[in-house]
Amino acid sequence: MSAAPLVSVVIPVRNEAPNIAPLVAEIETALEGVAHEIVYVDDGSTDDTSPVLRRIAAGGTPLRWLRHRVSCGQSAAIVSGVKAARGTWIATLDGDGQNDPADIPKLLARAEREGGEVMVAGHRVSRKDSWVKRRSSRIANAIRSRLLRDATPDTGCGLKLFPRALFLGLPHFDHMHRFLPALALRAGAKVVSEPVNHRPRMRGASNYGTFDRLAVSLLDLIGVAWLQRRGRRPDIEPPESGAP
Repeated sequence: MSAAPLVSVVIPVRNEAPNIAPLVAEIETALEGVAHEIVYVDDGSTDDTSPVLRRIAAGGTPLRWLRHRVSCGQSAAIVSGVKAARGTWIATLDGDGQNDPADIPKLLARAEREGGEVMVAGHRVSRKDSWVKRRSSRIANAIRSRLLRDATPDTGCGLKLFPRALFLGLPHFDHMHRFLPALALRAGAKVVSEPVNHRPRMRGASNYGTFDRLAVSLLDLIGVAWLQRRGRRPDIEPPESGAP
């Protein structure tokens, strides 16, 4: 087996066949010279997502993929992808092409400057979404920030970079991807935000809608707030010199 890559780009997708090849090409350009792999998770797609992934993986691209037999949701797909990944760092991207892979090196450089366990969250300063999506996200971000104090202006951005080991130590549950900064802070990591590019969707339609997100967000928010308040991080002292 080849040496483990520095970065694993994990991409959860459901019915995104037309977006796969263009996004893979952009990732390869962005990470030229960086040891990396691309890990796609097909979350129970009913279109040609799996055949497209099979064809690209057979063509020599550093792409690995796995498939959920039935759709389990975006968070479950991210968890499956991170578990399968081999990189020290994980970069997550949405599969619709709206996140720009050219920003990954910038997030990696920021993480290396910060040092230690750090999550770098993308901040879409100029979003290319519908008015409804932008408005609902603004309200959700304001409520979430006030309750969780997660130091992140745009937790909904799919572009994030963090150590694989950090993620594997977080609690995993449905919709957890919306609360990664808060969960990382709870685990003792640093969280910083970095401005990133955001692009309009060029192909296909959204598979994770606005209103189904809103329907579950309140209960999720309460649950994560409970986790924050119940978590305690011990301050470990080094043993005294000469202690057994």
